[in-house]
Amino acid sequence: MSALPKSRLRTGDLFALGLHGVRVHPMRAALSALGIAIGIAAMIAVIGISTSSQAAVREKLAALGTNLLTMSAGKDLLGADTKLPPDAGTRVLRIDGVETSGWTTEIDYHVYRNDLTLPGETGGLRVRVAGGDLLATTGTALASGRWFNAETEKHDLVVLGAGAAEAMGITEPGNQVWLGGQYFTVLGILQPSLLTPELDSSALVGAGIAAERFGFDGSPTVLYERSSEERVPEVRDLLPATINPEAPNEVSVSRPSDALAAKNTVDQAFTGLLIGVGSIALLVGGIGVANTMVITVLERRREIGLRRSLGATRANIRNQFLMEAVLLALLGGLVGAGTGFAVTAIVAASNGWKLEVPVSVLIAGVLATVAVGAVAGVLPALRAARTSPAVALSS
Repeated sequence: MSALPKSRLRTGDLFALGLHGVRVHPMRAALSALGIAIGIAAMIAVIGISTSSQAAVREKLAALGTNLLTMSAGKDLLGADTKLPPDAGTRVLRIDGVETSGWTTEIDYHVYRNDLTLPGETGGLRVRVAGGDLLATTGTALASGRWFNAETEKHDLVVLGAGAAEAMGITEPGNQVWLGGQYFTVLGILQPSLLTPELDSSALVGAGIAAERFGFDGSPTVLYERSSEERVPEVRDLLPATINPEAPNEVSVSRPSDALAAKNTVDQAFTGLLIGVGSIALLVGGIGVANTMVITVLERRREIGLRRSLGATRANIRNQFLMEAVLLALLGGLVGAGTGFAVTAIVAASNGWKLEVPVSVLIAGVLATVAVGAVAGVLPALRAARTSPAVALSS
């Protein structure tokens, strides 16, 4: 006699059985998938927000350039503060490859909305003298009004940084502020400066009026210069000796874009931390799927026994419950990926960023959930496959 053909379960039937098992208890399935969805949504949202914000920074740097260098006075061998020479800005322009330079000097005065403001309520705003081609060099634009020229720098006029104007509630030129015991008229208001944020909280005055009213000696506190991109390393090496030939070690040179790159590194480390938290949430979701499948196996012992008595093999039973676990995880993964993408889109839109979520991240997120579901469903599936038909039907 020929042996009876071995029971087989077609792929379509296996999928239908798994889907039926998920639909039998929709609330339980939804709660199990929710844990997976939260983990994947958190991971995709964190990665998406990080990549979108980094893309925005890259766009701004591409527009502003990474060829801006800043110089400031350091300390001498005895640890005392030093000063840059008054003609430091002119000296810098002599270096081959340098295109523009500008400078600021912080002076010991504060700016207030009016003369009724208490002296201690400075709001962190500082008064700085501005000189050279400061706006072009730092890549800062005017939001309204005008910048200083050879005549206006000698008068009681001030240009406010974006933060300073906002702090004092000034929205247009022509208003007056209290500075150095007298009123100055607002000549212009700057837009926010990405590479030189110190300008945002500054009230800038011309060198002429600063020398006349505040005893300004002409020495810059911070000197900015832009050179051609390919000459930046060479110019960086030449700057200290050019500015102060007698003591080049007393001149500090930095690149603001390097600080932004460092901030990006910190952001990436923080992103890694948040992804780790999302992974933990994903693991917890996987445990939830495993718990649901264990309960499902216990509740459906009679079904298992009946199917086994009708010829279903252990492999059929194992694959059925493994398919249910994978479908639960897949459901959570799809919902989580969609939620994470939506959160990223909302955050990007609210900040004016270009939405940038790598497709590979979405695919990897969904595949990760399938893997978690498969691992979580292995033990319950094996337990279901080992169930004896006789014991299952009699229970």
